[in-house]
Amino acid sequence: MLLSHRGFDVEVFEKQPVVGGRNAEVRLGDYRFDLGPTFLMMKFLLDELFEETGRDLSDYIQCRALDPMYKLQFAQNSMYVYADPARMRAEIERVFPGEGSGLDRFLERESLRFRKLYPCLQKAYGSPLSLFSPTLLAALPHIAPGRSMHQVLSTYFRAEELRLAFTFQSKYLGMSPWDCPGLFTMIPYTEHAHGVYHVQGGLCRISHAMADAARERGAKIHTSQPVHRVLTAGNRVVGIELGSGEKIDCDDVVINADFGHAVSTLFEPGQLRRYTPQNVRRKNWSCSTFMMYLGLDRTYPGSDHHTIVFARDYKGNLDDISHHLKTSDDISIYVRNSAVTDSSSAPGGHSALYILVPVPNNFSGIDWSQEAPRYRERILRTLAERTCYVDIEQHIRQELIVTPQDWEQEFSVYQGATFNMGHNWSQMLFMRPHNKFEEFEHCYLVGGGTHPGSGLPTIFESARISSNLICSQYRIPYGAPKPFDTLRLEPA
Repeated sequence: MLLSHRGFDVEVFEKQPVVGGRNAEVRLGDYRFDLGPTFLMMKFLLDELFEETGRDLSDYIQCRALDPMYKLQFAQNSMYVYADPARMRAEIERVFPGEGSGLDRFLERESLRFRKLYPCLQKAYGSPLSLFSPTLLAALPHIAPGRSMHQVLSTYFRAEELRLAFTFQSKYLGMSPWDCPGLFTMIPYTEHAHGVYHVQGGLCRISHAMADAARERGAKIHTSQPVHRVLTAGNRVVGIELGSGEKIDCDDVVINADFGHAVSTLFEPGQLRRYTPQNVRRKNWSCSTFMMYLGLDRTYPGSDHHTIVFARDYKGNLDDISHHLKTSDDISIYVRNSAVTDSSSAPGGHSALYILVPVPNNFSGIDWSQEAPRYRERILRTLAERTCYVDIEQHIRQELIVTPQDWEQEFSVYQGATFNMGHNWSQMLFMRPHNKFEEFEHCYLVGGGTHPGSGLPTIFESARISSNLICSQYRIPYGAPKPFDTLRLEPA
């Protein structure tokens, strides 16, 4: 969208029959689901990207701010999470008496951290010298070095379940809050400060909106056209070879395939020096997810748009996933029932449930053809015991299960690590794969496997960073990101 607006001739080659990748749509009969992301945060960034191309986001998609944003189900308590600070403070006091003032400290302190760190996410880190940029140096006092996300939140709240309410967002990065660097407290902060949105028709509509905007500027988008190989000559990329054998010459290639999959399969064996198969395996990779997409012939009064059910031993569950690479009997479950908010997701009187359970990636060696039926039963049993979804099995009319093996085999996700490369300190900024791919000239990366990292907003930023680098290469002017204080940050 950005490059076509700036005057480049753009062609997109997409393996699947629809655009979006992990942000695509799943249709099961009359039921509609998002394949992957279901939370839209930092909507102001999406507004800004469309504005740069002379467009208004609302002309393409309709976004609805959610308040409450989601419901949390703990072992002993449950609570709603509100975007409105007054309602959130009252809810904290209701469930955790005496803890409400921690919210004020959280919002005040994390506002400063967010304002210092967010501009760092908008810059490329292609050389060691980039680590000495004034923007990054100004942010250093706010990165919480040596502290995990859980440790940072422990300075605001005493109750462990309340700490979890502000740290489970580390799962957006596929990490445990006990392992996730403390600077990522900006994720729960931006939820509370800027809101969580639903896109009518699903977050997949964002991909379609960008595709429409790109086509309006002349971009050509080819679906059902898998790329077999990136073509090189000497130290530069010169084109791509499609699965059909057709070769496409081009000046620059932007890789939006899953990073681990791309470097493992899209280059000739032995071509890559830094990202050899052995080196890629040694990287830290995120967890995977076990997915269920269920079309049900009934509704559930009192159900919520987003519900998160925490394992009774949440830390133990995450340790099993991240460190022991094994499944747990005690599981955490995320459920989205978008029909509560969006009638387009299911026929009248029906529900479309999106169910996500964090599980180990495929380095675990788990045989999901054997494990999937057991895991399905475990999920349905847990939902029946701990949520309003007491009888869903007898009401299933459509069903799709996606396991870590499916993520790898059907969706080309390396080792089924759905949140891509981990976000530990040694895999961020300059240490993360560069937006201007360091192995070859005229090759660029976008997506969760490059800087700034996983999650829709940061992936959008990766697209802007790489677009800007391409423009700089050809001395084509482009607008700098808006100064932070000029952005429209208020929830709608």
